[in-house]
Amino acid sequence: MGKYDDIINLPHHVSENHPRMSMQARAAQFSPFAALSGHGDAIKETARLTDSQRDLDEGVVADLNRALEEIGEMGHPKVEISYFVPDGKKQGGSYAVANGTVKRIDSAMGMLLLMDGTRIPLEKILNIETC
Repeated sequence: MGKYDDIINLPHHVSENHPRMSMQARAAQFSPFAALSGHGDAIKETARLTDSQRDLDEGVVADLNRALEEIGEMGHPKVEISYFVPDGKKQGGSYAVANGTVKRIDSAMGMLLLMDGTRIPLEKILNIETC
C-alpha cells in the first residue's frame, strides 16, 4: 500500500467561501519575485539590428553638392531623398526615403526642409533625385 493511496482518488476540494483564482491572478502573485525585471526588454533591444552610416567618397559628395545647388536654383522641386537616420538608443541607425517638395535648403543649419515639415541633415543624405 502506497503512502497516499487513501487520498489519491478523492475529488479536488472547492472552497465555498473563496472564489477560484484566475490563472492570471495566480501568476501575478509571483511577479515580485522576478529576479531580472527588464532583462527581457534589454535582450530585445540588444538583438535589434541597426545599420552603420556609409562613408561617401569624394565623387559622390561632389555630386550631392551639385544636386543640392541645382535644387536650390529650382525653387520648390519635388524630390526623393535617401538619408541616414541615427538610432536614438544605440550606435548605428537606419536608412529612410523621403518624398516631398523642397521648402528650402538652410546651409547655416545644415538642413534640407520639406514642405511637410520633414528636416533632413545635409550630412546624412545618401542620394537625392528630382521627380
